[in-house]
Amino acid sequence: MAKAARANAVVGQSGGPTGVINASLVGVIEEAKKHPEIKNLYGAVHAVEGMVKDEFINLKKLTLATIKDLIASPSSALGSSRDKPDEAYCAKILEVFKKRDIRYFFYIGGNDSANTAHIINTMAAKSGYELRAFHIPKTIDNDLLVTDHCPGYGTAAKFEACALIGDDLDNRSLPGIKIDCIMGRNAGFLTAAAVLGKRRDDDGPHLLYFPEKPVSMDKFLGDIEGVYKQLGRCVVAVSEGVCDTDGVLWAEKLAREKETDAHGNVQLSGTGALADFLAGKVKGKIGIKRVRADTFGYLQRSFAGLQSSVDVKEARQCGRMAVKFAMKENSGSVAIERTGSGKKYAVNYFRTELSNVAEKTKKMPDEYINAEGNGVTEAFVEYAMPLTGGVPRSEYLGNRPRV
Repeated sequence: MAKAARANAVVGQSGGPTGVINASLVGVIEEAKKHPEIKNLYGAVHAVEGMVKDEFINLKKLTLATIKDLIASPSSALGSSRDKPDEAYCAKILEVFKKRDIRYFFYIGGNDSANTAHIINTMAAKSGYELRAFHIPKTIDNDLLVTDHCPGYGTAAKFEACALIGDDLDNRSLPGIKIDCIMGRNAGFLTAAAVLGKRRDDDGPHLLYFPEKPVSMDKFLGDIEGVYKQLGRCVVAVSEGVCDTDGVLWAEKLAREKETDAHGNVQLSGTGALADFLAGKVKGKIGIKRVRADTFGYLQRSFAGLQSSVDVKEARQCGRMAVKFAMKENSGSVAIERTGSGKKYAVNYFRTELSNVAEKTKKMPDEYINAEGNGVTEAFVEYAMPLTGGVPRSEYLGNRPRV
C-alpha cells in the first residue's frame, strides 16, 4: 500500500440520525488533527447532497466548547440525506473531490452509506485517482453485518427501556391495554430492548412482536387476552415491521397509498395508523374499554439527555479508528468485536471490506426470541444490557401486603 498522501479529507453523516452519530464525527475530527497527512477536514452539509453541490464547512476550526456540546447532541449536526447515489451521482461527487484535492472520505451511516463509499472508491480506483474511503457504522436498528453491534443502538435501546419503564408504571396505576409501536423495519433489536428495564415478574412489556416472527391477528389478540385475564392489564411492544403470516407487513396492508422513500421502503414511522389499527382490533375483539396506543417515532433516535455512556465512547472510537485505518489502508468499514461480557464487557475494533457491509442487513438471531415468538430470552438481555450503559431502577408499592 502506498504511503498516505498529504491532501484534504471530507466527512459526512447519512441516513436516519442517532443519539451518538455526532460522537463519531468528533472522533474523526480529533484523530484527523493528529495526522499531518490530512491538511483540511471538510464537513459535507447534508451528506452526498452537499458533496454534489460543493457545500462544506471547515471542521478543524471548531472550538473545544462546540465539540463538547456536539458530543452530547443527538441527530446529525452536519445534516443528513436519504439520497441513494448511483454511479452517475457518485461521478459528480468524485469530480468535486478531485477539484478540492480530497483523498480521504469518511462516511457515517448504515449499509447504504457503506455502498456509497464502495461505489465512489471503486470509481476513483478505475480513474487512477487515489482515494481512501471509509465507512463508520451507525444505525439504531442494529442490523449491519460483521459488527457485533452498531453505534446508535445502545442509546436507542436505553430510550426504549426507559420509555417502557414509565409506560408500565402508568399502566399499573390505571390498568388496561397499552400498545407501543417501535422502529425496526427488518430487525427486532430495538423492540426487544423494551424489556431491559424490567425488575418484577409482572412488569411490562408483557408481549413483544418482531419482524423475524410473523404473527396472525388471532394469535396477537389471543396473547393479549391471556395476559389481561391473568394480570388485569397488558403492555405490548410491536415492531413497525411486524408481518402477518403471509409475510406482508401489517403496516403495508393498512396503507391506502404506499409512501416510499428513495430506497423503495414503505413509509412506516411517519404515521400512527398501525398503532391505532391494533388498538381498534383489541377493543373490538376483547371488549376492553381502556386501550391506548402510541407510535414512538423519531423520538427514539433524537431524544436529548439520554445517551448511553458506552454508546458514546464506542461511536467516538469508531470515528477515530476510521482515520487510523485510512493512514494504512485503501478502504473499509469499521466494525466492533465483543471480547468480554457482563461486568467484564469489552470490545475491539477492526476493519472489514466495504463489500461485506454494503446493502446488506441482518436479523435478530433466533436464540434471542422465545419459543412463542412473543418475547425475548435471557441471551438477548445479556447481549443488549451492556450497550445501554445501565437503565434506571423503578419502584412500585401496589404489590406490597395490605394492612
